[in-house]
Amino acid sequence: MSLIRSLSGRLLILTIIFVMLAEILIFVPSLARFREDYLRERLAAANIVAIAMRGREEDLTQDTDIDYFAVPPRNESLETRLLRSAEVRSIALKEGGRRFPVLRGDLRDPVAETFTLDDDTFLDKIVDAVTVFVRRDSDRVIRVIGAPDVERTPMGDAVEITLSEGQLCNAMLDFGLRILKLSLVISLLTATLVFLSLNRWLVRPIRRLIEAMTDFRQSPEAARIIDPGMGRTELDDAARELSSMQTEVRASLAQKSRLASLGEAVAKINHDLRNMLATAQLLADRLERSDDPLVKRTAPKLLRSLDRASDLCTRTLTFGSADEPAPVRRRVRLSTLIEEVRDAVVAETGGIDLTVDVPDDIYAEADPDQLFRILQNLTRNAEQAMTGTGKGSTIAITAARKADGVAIDVTDDGPGMPKTARENLFTAFRGSVRKGGTGLGLHISRELARGHGGDVALLDSTSDGTTFRVTIPDMLA
Repeated sequence: MSLIRSLSGRLLILTIIFVMLAEILIFVPSLARFREDYLRERLAAANIVAIAMRGREEDLTQDTDIDYFAVPPRNESLETRLLRSAEVRSIALKEGGRRFPVLRGDLRDPVAETFTLDDDTFLDKIVDAVTVFVRRDSDRVIRVIGAPDVERTPMGDAVEITLSEGQLCNAMLDFGLRILKLSLVISLLTATLVFLSLNRWLVRPIRRLIEAMTDFRQSPEAARIIDPGMGRTELDDAARELSSMQTEVRASLAQKSRLASLGEAVAKINHDLRNMLATAQLLADRLERSDDPLVKRTAPKLLRSLDRASDLCTRTLTFGSADEPAPVRRRVRLSTLIEEVRDAVVAETGGIDLTVDVPDDIYAEADPDQLFRILQNLTRNAEQAMTGTGKGSTIAITAARKADGVAIDVTDDGPGMPKTARENLFTAFRGSVRKGGTGLGLHISRELARGHGGDVALLDSTSDGTTFRVTIPDMLA
């Protein structure tokens, strides 16, 4: 990944740009301050020259009454050296409103502009500095007037000097170049520190998250789950969420793999089981023609059970590949259907007393086979719970007509369910409270009931027993 495309590289470039922008904002006032300091230094040097010229005059005259502002005898060589030392073209003093030349320099120099440092505002000084910096006219001569430094025994009220603006511009350019070099060093140093810090504390953790997500996307089953660590930053929180997601996805994939294997196994078993049931149905048909009264009474029930078993085998794979088929609803007498459920459960267990309290005039508009499966799953679960714990021996099924349908309650006096089992009670392969159970019974029962527009709900579960309610609404007219 190129530097410009990486997050750390962009932050490096942005840091340099922002630092340079900050330096530019600081540079303009600094340039104005440098200009003023430079001119103040020239005024101070001119003031020293004036003091020296006064001392020379006193040495020549030895007269204490002489006016020290008087023009001394000219000495071209000395005047040139003094002006060059002060880096000015001429020097004059002001006292009491009068102007007294000290060193005239070249009188042919025309003054283009006059600046009074003591009267300019800070904004004026910034404007003047930028103007000089931009104009860069080496032929202009400017006059500067300012009060001398009181700590240097000033001569007069103010010092007046003239100097070349090109000289001032060159000094400002040198200052600007020094500031530019220093700014570049500061920018690069700051940007490097920011780059290293962000790369260590931000970019590397983000890259670690990206690599973990990429590896997990390519191979969810084999990829290593990211270690979130114990940090408290937002990236550490993201790593913890990613680790949790990877764990859940891997568990889901493992469960789906088991379901796929289970579906394949069921498909094989289904084929052979249907053949066995077909044989059992042929034998049951022969039993139905028997003259034995007990056989004649039980043979029809056996045939209906075999028909349901055969139909269930036909639709077994539906659970693994799609939803349960839509119910074929019709009016079903509940008392008759529940009696068949009792015969099936009691015939299988023999040690459970299943009581039915359902009036003969109560009907449900439901698919009889699916409603039979719902009630059989609920009663079988109750029987297995009581048989496994040795507590309880009675299952009661009651039904009542509601305003828009029927409600069927399945109650047992067994041990009840622990609180931890209720959280995933209707979840496939997780809702079983019995060792070795699959948890499919309640899941299928609720799915079938919701296919009718109703539901299966746990009303109560204590140490005295458990009650489930099945609600089947009527069909819309």
